[in-house]
Amino acid sequence: MILLSFDTEEFDVPREHGVDYDTLAEGMAVSDYGTNRILDVLKANGVKATFFCTGNFAQNAPQTIRRIIDEGHETACHGVDHWRPQASDVRESKRIVEEIAGQTVSGYRQPRMFPVSDEEIESAGYRYNSSLNPAFVPGRYMHLRAPRTWFMKGKVMQIPASVTPIVRFPLFWLSLHNLPQGLYHWLVRRTLRKDGYFVTYFHPWEFYDLKAHPELKMPFIIRNHSGKEMEERLDGLIKMLKAQGETFATFSEFVDKKQSRN
Repeated sequence: MILLSFDTEEFDVPREHGVDYDTLAEGMAVSDYGTNRILDVLKANGVKATFFCTGNFAQNAPQTIRRIIDEGHETACHGVDHWRPQASDVRESKRIVEEIAGQTVSGYRQPRMFPVSDEEIESAGYRYNSSLNPAFVPGRYMHLRAPRTWFMKGKVMQIPASVTPIVRFPLFWLSLHNLPQGLYHWLVRRTLRKDGYFVTYFHPWEFYDLKAHPELKMPFIIRNHSGKEMEERLDGLIKMLKAQGETFATFSEFVDKKQSRN
């Protein structure tokens, strides 16, 4: 089973590199464009995914939230303001996204996959939390002792991003950008054989041609294969997995399946 996910947030990465950047004007335009390119790829391949949306994105792109829902995907929460996460975001993002989506939201992912209160997640009524990348990524993650596959904390299922067995190499967005596609596909298949399912995540702004905008000061590893090339890489990944006979599911469907066995 394949769990594709997208952190659907206002593009704020230039701020990390000292660029004075308006995330709710310029950043939203980039992310709205990228989300629709993602949806085009998913629609062409007939697969479902989960979109972890910030409150800012939902409020500023309600038409795209409607497209996500109308095309059979799941909306989940990703905080309110991606640049300035607050403890109150766990509840406030749920209120905002549910109001705009017109349906109950079951999942949460903290911006940048930083730690979040398990107690708040459970008391807010979420069924799952996907805020863990159980890898060692210098300057970002140090989770070598965290569980590598799904587990329960109270009533909430924790769904980490997939990493390879033993060495815990991360199989997230940066890996698909920068590894040779054949190697990335091989690592995914190997992880699938071990775990029986695969979780990965991307961002809408990766599907915008960052190479054409040097003023944004994006590092090479981020702008590499961005835009149309990233659409082609996502499309190639989906086609490879479908050829292997894999099925694609939303995170809520995954939770339903695992809990029905218990």
